[in-house]
Amino acid sequence: MVDRTARGDGPMTGAVVLGVGGSLPGRVVTNDDLATRLDTSDEWIRSRTGIGARRWVEPGTATSDLAVDAGARALRSAGVSTVDAVIVATTTPDRLCPAVAPEVAARLGLVGTPAHDVAAVCTGFLYGLANGVGLIASGAARTVLLIAAETFSTILDPQDRGTAVIFGDGAGAVVLGAAGPGAPGAVGPCVLGSDGIGADLIQIPAGGSRQRSSGLAAAPGEHYFKMRGKEVFRQAVERMAEVSLDALARAGLTVGDIDHLAPHQANMRICAAVAHRLGVPEDRVLANLDEVGNTAAASIPVLLAQAAADGRVKAGDQVLAVAFGGGLTWGAVTLAWPDAVASFGTFVPAGS
Repeated sequence: MVDRTARGDGPMTGAVVLGVGGSLPGRVVTNDDLATRLDTSDEWIRSRTGIGARRWVEPGTATSDLAVDAGARALRSAGVSTVDAVIVATTTPDRLCPAVAPEVAARLGLVGTPAHDVAAVCTGFLYGLANGVGLIASGAARTVLLIAAETFSTILDPQDRGTAVIFGDGAGAVVLGAAGPGAPGAVGPCVLGSDGIGADLIQIPAGGSRQRSSGLAAAPGEHYFKMRGKEVFRQAVERMAEVSLDALARAGLTVGDIDHLAPHQANMRICAAVAHRLGVPEDRVLANLDEVGNTAAASIPVLLAQAAADGRVKAGDQVLAVAFGGGLTWGAVTLAWPDAVASFGTFVPAGS
């Protein structure tokens, strides 16, 4: 096996991205497809969200399936076959218990490797990134496979126009390696935040201990994902702009140093508002929302894998990634893009 762990002149206290992978289901669901059963239209959806289509898994496909595909792609991109830890960020694990990460690790041939889940909804990838960087900085690992995977289509109320048109399925992954100071592909300081006072703005009301311990049956529809969109919009714009500036300051960078803003693909208006507040020109804002919708925790790594694969992001580019999600949670990080060939493609179910 080739040792792709980054090496610098100093101690291994930082992390770099060694490889990138992304995977989307093959099933394309257009706005017109949804308009046949919802009181909506392609024009209504596009004007409010910027979404034209999204990818949904076929029946029988689980989050672990997408995670394994994206993880395998990232490992190939990095040129490694083993890692010291596996992290999976997801809101839609295969089961409420156990975590999905150990199964994903086993299916990737990493039996015995420590593996755990991270649950921070749409900020999950950045929380997972901070976990991975922390493992490397502490010396507990030299390489970490971080996967963010979602099958949000499985938790959406098919009759809720406010959520059914927004979310899609997908998975993205990166391999992190230990690095010395100034190594190419470096991950900057991960800046995170939360505010549990807003926990009810983005939630699945039923299925957890609070509903189960009440002794009451869940009300109709409470097993589906719920979101109070107007309140979330305001919070998302404010928090994403603030945490972006914090991440830039901690990395010793300014907005002018950024080649690409990679915002969580929540909706077109949020992304545009954040870019405007930061003063980032439109041509520096990465987007794939029109084609894949909001893939929650997978949003940022899917966006970066796709942008790297099609040449929009190149080695040495400085990227600012920022997200906001349920919890409420938010985070931002700067990335010096690595010299790695991203692997991005369509998930093909076994037996197809």
